[in-house]
Amino acid sequence: MKKAVFLDRDGTINEEMGYINHPDRFIIFPFIPESIRIFNDLDIKVIVITNQAGVARGYFSEDLVRIIHKNLLAEVARHGAKIDAIYYCPHHPTEGTEPYRVQCECRKPKPGMVLQAEKEHNIDLSNSYMIGDRFRDIQFARQLGLTSAMVLTGYGKGEYTYQRHTWPYEPDIIGDDLLSVATIIKERLSR
Repeated sequence: MKKAVFLDRDGTINEEMGYINHPDRFIIFPFIPESIRIFNDLDIKVIVITNQAGVARGYFSEDLVRIIHKNLLAEVARHGAKIDAIYYCPHHPTEGTEPYRVQCECRKPKPGMVLQAEKEHNIDLSNSYMIGDRFRDIQFARQLGLTSAMVLTGYGKGEYTYQRHTWPYEPDIIGDDLLSVATIIKERLSR
């Protein structure tokens, strides 16, 4: 079985700017390819999991989500790194119209995307990681038995600074950005 890092997208991989409704608004952090190469070198699968309820809300189409993800894969590959898979949920339980207005199993914090990846990529969840910029990503990790890591990009710095006193527990790892978290994971695995 393989280890994996599950990466939240917006705020972790790219600048957080609300709904990304045009490819030009998808701005990848410059340290992302190097971060992903670290995981590649450690033989850890890199899997992006992201809620994209803007589809359900009618802000953009699934075609746009696919274009943005194709651009992400190409940009990372251009720098010698590889994302193994991207899973996204276009649904919302109360907004939009069918087929997107639905109670699904894939919308985080439901485990559908991770469980699908676990099956399709032979992943050992107990030796895998969830990395995101929100405390809800940390809760999601704990629910699935993943090691949790919080980046201080996106919403991370604000949540960590102003809300952590309300959290029932801390993330397992905290880093300034994905590169610092990747470096911490590499150091831990080399011990």
